[in-house]
Amino acid sequence: MAEYHLTGPLTDSDVEKLNVGDMVYISGEVFTCRSRLQKYIFDEKNTLPFSTEDRNILIHNGPIVIKENDKWKLVSFMPTSSIRFEKWGAKSVDEWNLKMIVGKTTMGQQTAEMMKQKKCVHVSPRSVSPNLWIDSIEVQDVHLYDELGRIEAAWFFKVHELGPFIVDIDTKGNNLFDLLDEKIANNKEQALRDLGIEPDFEFTKLY
Repeated sequence: MAEYHLTGPLTDSDVEKLNVGDMVYISGEVFTCRSRLQKYIFDEKNTLPFSTEDRNILIHNGPIVIKENDKWKLVSFMPTSSIRFEKWGAKSVDEWNLKMIVGKTTMGQQTAEMMKQKKCVHVSPRSVSPNLWIDSIEVQDVHLYDELGRIEAAWFFKVHELGPFIVDIDTKGNNLFDLLDEKIANNKEQALRDLGIEPDFEFTKLY
């Protein structure tokens, strides 16, 4: 397992060297997205009002941001579960030319295949720590605030050493959670053999 400190915008070579299980810290300019933004763009056929060419790191997140002394202030930040957005995952990677998606859990096979094709990775936070990262994040701007609301709008952040995140989908098509599932299944089979328990046993039913 290697550790990398990456600065966006990311290049193909930045993400191609990452393997599942590697640790990543992120710096640079990023933007946020939840389901409403993807529905607004991909399903309702609206145009994304900004370029992702120099901002190719997407964080699945609905931050809590307030206005204080005419400036935006980040109150709470935590990536949300990416698998909920699998419907739009491949499209977002393809059409927004993403190189990294940050979110809890992982994403599905269609998104993983597009990530392999377009050289993109998915990374997941190592812990649930919403207020520990605030000092690493600067609010730059917000788009589609009136159309989508505060939580679902696209927020522009500048981040510094944000992390750690673990690579769970790499550009080779590997998925850390699938590999862990296989390992757990194999360990379970071995444990049952060691204990002399038949693999087709059933738990005692109390009711």
